[in-house]
Amino acid sequence: MISWTLASRIRRRIEEEEGTLRKSAALRVALCCPSPYAVGMSSLGFQAIYGEIHRHENATAERAFLPDRIDDYRSTRTPLFSYESETPLAEFPVLAFSISYELELPGVLEMLALSGIPVLRSERGNRHPLVLAGGPLTYSNPAPLAPFVDLVILGEAEELIHPFLDAAGSMPRDALLDHWASHPGCYLPGRSAGLPPIAVAGDHCLPARSQIITPNTVLSSMFLIEPERGCSRGCAYCVMRRTTNGGMRTVAPERVLSMIPAGARRVGLVGAAVTDHPRISEIVRGIVDAGREIGISSLRADRLDEEFVELLARGGYQTLTIASDGASQRLRDQIGRRTGEQHLIRAAELAARFRLRRLKVYELIGLPQETEADVDELIRFARGLARIVPVSLSISPFVAKRHTPLDGAAFEPLASLKAKLARLRAGLKGSAEVRSTSVRWSWVQYMLSQGGEAAGLAAMDAWRAGGSYQAWKRAFRERDAHPYALGRKAGPEKKPGTGCCSDTPAAVHGPVRSEPRS
Repeated sequence: MISWTLASRIRRRIEEEEGTLRKSAALRVALCCPSPYAVGMSSLGFQAIYGEIHRHENATAERAFLPDRIDDYRSTRTPLFSYESETPLAEFPVLAFSISYELELPGVLEMLALSGIPVLRSERGNRHPLVLAGGPLTYSNPAPLAPFVDLVILGEAEELIHPFLDAAGSMPRDALLDHWASHPGCYLPGRSAGLPPIAVAGDHCLPARSQIITPNTVLSSMFLIEPERGCSRGCAYCVMRRTTNGGMRTVAPERVLSMIPAGARRVGLVGAAVTDHPRISEIVRGIVDAGREIGISSLRADRLDEEFVELLARGGYQTLTIASDGASQRLRDQIGRRTGEQHLIRAAELAARFRLRRLKVYELIGLPQETEADVDELIRFARGLARIVPVSLSISPFVAKRHTPLDGAAFEPLASLKAKLARLRAGLKGSAEVRSTSVRWSWVQYMLSQGGEAAGLAAMDAWRAGGSYQAWKRAFRERDAHPYALGRKAGPEKKPGTGCCSDTPAAVHGPVRSEPRS
């Protein structure tokens, strides 16, 4: 039975949406985001695949999200249901999860449990929905998903989803899984012999763009569109170097601008390397000259000039956001980050010249071979930037990803990371703002990003035990899920330390999936 209170909340959200799709079709797919609505609807990938399923002749998609208040569903014994028709998820033949990163895995388990569906693949049968997974996580390491999902589409799903929908609508479950076990771009736990190459969508699928515009998102009422896909840079820590053709595919400005709805007042340009588009200024100028606000997901400091930043200021930018991703020039050079001090200084000068309020700089700490001297260089340099324009440092501990040159690098001990953060805060007190993601939950993310199926089972144990950090530590230990137990080449083992942070992983709500920052 659907709770009237919970249904009314969802109905109010839908009333404020523009572009919601409804369609009767033989095959109904529940498209699931294991983060709350505000995050999921800010994901271009989630929105794009929603539209793609609806373009299939015999299929329709209905959305479901991790509830904002999970206890409301538990206490009322309300099964998780779809937004469009309020159908319980257990009644759909297919559940398709779009998973952004490792710490959304507990959200997958929670959504299955709230739907009355066994979380373990081995405990489900023909009467249960087939559980499909895709999304950005598949570029790196889908192995922890293996105990829970029937099939994973690796990489770009826009084209591959159509033959899957054909098969799902016409083949018995076991025959379908046998058929897809050796299909390029697909991984079937327990059936596939290793991970195949990732799927590549044709250029005719570009650009991805929003289907629905809504004010109830992280990126309120912003229409998202993709002017480029992939990245031609080779940063050693980044999974995007593994994308499609190993480079970048661009969309002509005329095509991008023609697809922006007339009523869209805010436009977000989304991609791994948007400012590397050779005609990006034309696209931004077309948006700004139409009187719209602009947001861009990735500003490269070495690509900024006066014309471009002036356009951003006209388009409503108040904070110029760039990434350094290395505490010192030595580390940036070491990881192949083509950003020099001169580029960062130039960015600060441009922010000040066009009267932007702040320069926000993304940084990594804990890179291999990082020393206190590197941290001290960051302190010195950030002080210099702050004399030009107010500066905020957004710090993330380095998490090694599979299929990158830094795959297997050890996670720096928590005590050491906490000491470096304290050193940064003390050194920049009164000069620059320093914010950091949790070192504890970064360690949990590392264990999942480098782990195998045992790490996924540990995630299940931790989730069942309440999801505290201590529950995660215990689960990894009891499942013997440390990545070094896999026998893969890695740096010297370092045991995680202890630290002080919330025992509720706020990071399970996820980042905004590389969406626009402004």
